[in-house]
Amino acid sequence: MMSPIIHRVTTLALAVRPILWPFAEERRDEIAAHFAEKQRERPKIWNGRVLLGRDPVFTDGRFASTYFETDFASFLAWRDWGFPGAPVFNGFGMGALRTSDGAFLMGEMAQHTANAGRIYFPSGTPDLDDVRDGTLDIPGSVVREIQEETGLTAADYQAEPDWYCVVSGPTIAMMQVLNLDMPGDEARARIEANLACEDEPELSAIHLVRGMGDLTPTMPRFVTAFIEQQFASR
Repeated sequence: MMSPIIHRVTTLALAVRPILWPFAEERRDEIAAHFAEKQRERPKIWNGRVLLGRDPVFTDGRFASTYFETDFASFLAWRDWGFPGAPVFNGFGMGALRTSDGAFLMGEMAQHTANAGRIYFPSGTPDLDDVRDGTLDIPGSVVREIQEETGLTAADYQAEPDWYCVVSGPTIAMMQVLNLDMPGDEARARIEANLACEDEPELSAIHLVRGMGDLTPTMPRFVTAFIEQQFASR
């Protein structure tokens, strides 16, 4: 995998438009068979609607792109088969939760999820709940993913103004540092207590990553490892 390119931006301009994706249309039967196999492995995954992007442009602190709707089965096949077809990317928000004592919080995905056992910042492929007036609301997506995965709300952290858009092949991770006003052990205990109350939590464990200091200098190495985990073909 090539080293990622990092764009530091302040503005996200992500329009949502109806676009026909030839890959999903032309390989529909193969996609359905692939998803059926994945469901046999993990019966809890479901074929919801997600959003993928195309035509990314970075100019003067601004990231602009167009997103379109597809189904999770097509996204999963596209990912697992090595991202074939016309230029499309998976562009998603990531919340880098940093505690008051400098640790970053990461979650380990539960066994019933499509990415079982992998360790991430809170994140997720955007879906229709993240669309606002014809645009993709990545800040809102990050807030939603964090609340769903950890129980923390926007009142628990202060978002830094910039976004780090990490481009690596067919993925763009839009990462924002979110500062918590609590130390790492307290934050982890709070999230673990929330997970214990859920019937089927998305996360199975919470990990504290220390020694990273300012996230910016370590971003290439750290996010490359993340992308290699999440988006390697299987």
